[in-house]
Amino acid sequence: MTSRRERLEAMLAAEPQDQFLRYSLALELDEEGEHERSLELLRGLGADATPYVPALFMAGQQLARLARIDEARQVLAQGIAAARRQGNAHAEREMTEFLAGLM
Repeated sequence: MTSRRERLEAMLAAEPQDQFLRYSLALELDEEGEHERSLELLRGLGADATPYVPALFMAGQQLARLARIDEARQVLAQGIAAARRQGNAHAEREMTEFLAGLM
């Protein structure tokens, strides 16, 4: 029987640019305690031509949990800007509120 992570990795092998699969794998890695690999995937999603805004929010939250507050602030600022460019007012507001709570 294969694990969720193994299934996600197999699907990603077939579709390596699929943002949702990459995001799902990053969340799975976070749950498994592989924070650096998770953050690497989340930051990659944020650097895509069309940034995946939920990934930036999740990276900010993960960094805050890891007490890496300065990094969390930077990622959240990137996420807020990306959400604004994409017209995603809901995500922009959520990240702004989360960022304010870090200060």
